Amino acid sequence: MSEYIREEKLNTTIDINEKIKLYGTADITKFADIVIDFDASSITQKEIDVIITTGGTGLTGRDITPEAVNEIADKHIPGFGEVFRTLSLKTVGTSAIQSRACAVLANGKYVFALPGSSGGVTDAWDGILKHQLDINHKPCNFVELFPRLKEK
Repeated sequence: MSEYIREEKLNTTIDINEKIKLYGTADITKFADIVIDFDASSITQKEIDVIITTGGTGLTGRDITPEAVNEIADKHIPGFGEVFRTLSLKTVGTSAIQSRACAVLANGKYVFALPGSSGGVTDAWDGILKHQLDINHKPCNFVELFPRLKEK
């Protein structure tokens, strides 16, 4: 079973990397894909602005990504999970309620925890992230907030 899960994570990692390449955004200066047991030191690296995790957002005992992300959170972005589940309702029906996809701000960086399924990655990227990580998206976007994320 763990090999199947590992394979799924590998495929979603490739999937999201391809989506970023296809979209061609230059507004994300660096992209890091990290797994459930990600190294929290990633949030201290200056060259990383956005961290996207895949997997571990479900309800089973091994699904601990939201808890791990919560450990490093300075602020939660509840609207991300809410909009994600609304979008997923259209693709997976009421099964969307099982997702704990979430987002936080940690040390001035955006951290997005996406499901491990390629469908979940597609919903998040196509429906939310490719727009919010685009400086040209109006009326507002995450990118324009980068300079102000660490304000006190």
